[in-house]
Amino acid sequence: MQLTREKWSKNFSEWFDWVLREGEFYDYGRYPIKGMGVWMPYGFKLRQNVINLIRKLLDLTGHEEVLFPLLIPEDLLRRESTHIKGFEGEVFWVTKGGDEDLDIRLALRPTSEVAITWMENLWIKSYKQLPKKYYQIVSVFRYETKATRPMIRLREITTFKEAHTVHETYEDAQKQVEEAIEIYKKFFDEIGIPYVISERPEWDRFAGALHTYAFDTIMPDGRVMQIGTVHHLGQNFSKALDFKIQKRDGSLDYPHQTSYGISDRAIASVISIHGDDHGPVLPPSVSPYKVVLIPIPAKSEDENKRVLEYLQEIYEILIKNNISSIIDYDPEKTPGEKYYIWELKGVPIRIEIGPREVSSNTVFIKRRDNLESYKVKKDELIIRINEILNDIQENLRKRAWEFMNSKIKYSNDINEAKKIIEKELGIVEVPWCGKNECGLKIEELTDTRVLGYPIEERRVNDKCVICKMNAKTVLRIAKTY
Repeated sequence: MQLTREKWSKNFSEWFDWVLREGEFYDYGRYPIKGMGVWMPYGFKLRQNVINLIRKLLDLTGHEEVLFPLLIPEDLLRRESTHIKGFEGEVFWVTKGGDEDLDIRLALRPTSEVAITWMENLWIKSYKQLPKKYYQIVSVFRYETKATRPMIRLREITTFKEAHTVHETYEDAQKQVEEAIEIYKKFFDEIGIPYVISERPEWDRFAGALHTYAFDTIMPDGRVMQIGTVHHLGQNFSKALDFKIQKRDGSLDYPHQTSYGISDRAIASVISIHGDDHGPVLPPSVSPYKVVLIPIPAKSEDENKRVLEYLQEIYEILIKNNISSIIDYDPEKTPGEKYYIWELKGVPIRIEIGPREVSSNTVFIKRRDNLESYKVKKDELIIRINEILNDIQENLRKRAWEFMNSKIKYSNDINEAKKIIEKELGIVEVPWCGKNECGLKIEELTDTRVLGYPIEERRVNDKCVICKMNAKTVLRIAKTY
């Protein structure tokens, strides 16, 4: 059977809502607060696997996990003026405790730079304690006034991994930025999500940051979604909180900081980018189950009993070899109904076992990514399953990058760039002189959002599309979520 991607690409919004609901990942729109969804058991397992992956990468690079309170007092949040200005319109405020008005408003954490800096000021006194790398995985709240979307634009972001680091010098902090970018590359590579890395322009940096670097991916409908950010905060927050350390020359000075985050959007990208018209295809690296086993009914009770005993034996072999698996015993559903359900859940491999497999001591394997099937002897099962899982992982990664690269275009004409975006979406790179006024003009003339410019050097033998001076790099533009 040829797997199509028509619904997936042309009606992505409907496709995504259908997958989240029918695949039992995330119940959105029925909880009685706008912009807040509920992780269902199957989706929660996927979320847990994604969290475990980023947690492992952070732990391996010397980060320490912490857990801060949800509430931040208003006077603390206002200590960094640029920061609060950037978030002011999005903050949820707690103003009462029971029937009593609070003396000071408390913010539901929109992010944690000031709260963590406040405590770092108490904990860190000397360069000898540096570098210090903390992270937490928590909910953050933002009063989104734009149309909310499940996992993509929320008022409660339930999977906010935020890392915060402290360094003696600007250069040390910059090295940490580079380490964070490498960690995120490994993370997104492991889940097969393609990306471009851009430095955001000055007018679109994180509030209070000196530099913001962003990972963006292209969704099935061609719109671009930010999936990770890394910020060099310089001394902005340490000065605002009067946080000083003793440097190695004996002087007291404000340390330099970084912060970097990913969110529920990483999980949204895993579900979306590898999909087709049958539903998602989850990478084996994070799928809640790598294998689903489905019994094929026999004609007699004795045969059915032998099928179930053989099915259980195969299941135990898989579990013993650390291959997460589940048996669908549901007697009320036909095998065909079960195929539909588990394809919609994106499980990478399906094993079907009936009387034929019992008598021949084999299993029948079906891949989710391309629906190819194989008959495999029982004593070759583990070797073959691992080979197929590795092949699916690589196949998903390769297909996702090919899709992404096909959606990135170059144009040295502003009108043509606008037409490409209007017709195909994706990302268009245009030659740029580096001046803010030209960047803002590009944004205005194309009715797009500027993503920024590549972090690696890009030689361009063209003129800036606005001022016609020699271009220094390219500016990426796109329609975004």
